[in-house]
Amino acid sequence: MVRGSCLCGGIRFEADGVPLITTCHCSKCRKSRGSAFSTTACVPLSQFRFLQGEDLIQTYQPSVGSYSTSFCRFCGSTAPWVVEERGLVLVPAGLLDDDPGVRPALHMFVGSKAPWWEITDPAPQFEEWVPGYGPDDNR
Repeated sequence: MVRGSCLCGGIRFEADGVPLITTCHCSKCRKSRGSAFSTTACVPLSQFRFLQGEDLIQTYQPSVGSYSTSFCRFCGSTAPWVVEERGLVLVPAGLLDDDPGVRPALHMFVGSKAPWWEITDPAPQFEEWVPGYGPDDNR
């Protein structure tokens, strides 16, 4: 069991496990996180549960594009984003209170990474989407 929460503790959740953590270097993730990249735990929807505060989640979805981000409307922390059509919950890894037992497995959108950041780990790097997992792929 892996637990997590936002900064104020208003949003709490748990997952049976975290099978995958990814790192995205796209400009939208960088801007929304105020960091060089976003690190996301990808959890099957069937293995994820909100314990409290689901009503505190606000989602920003631009009118164009596949990007979306969720955040706590009280403290502003990024929040889990439920992607029902894919059967996934994308959890900002910094929200995890417990060690998920896995480490980031890949870097995506390295073609638009921050010029001041150097990737030094051996994880695979993809210029854009991981092949077969883009928004237009039927998974």
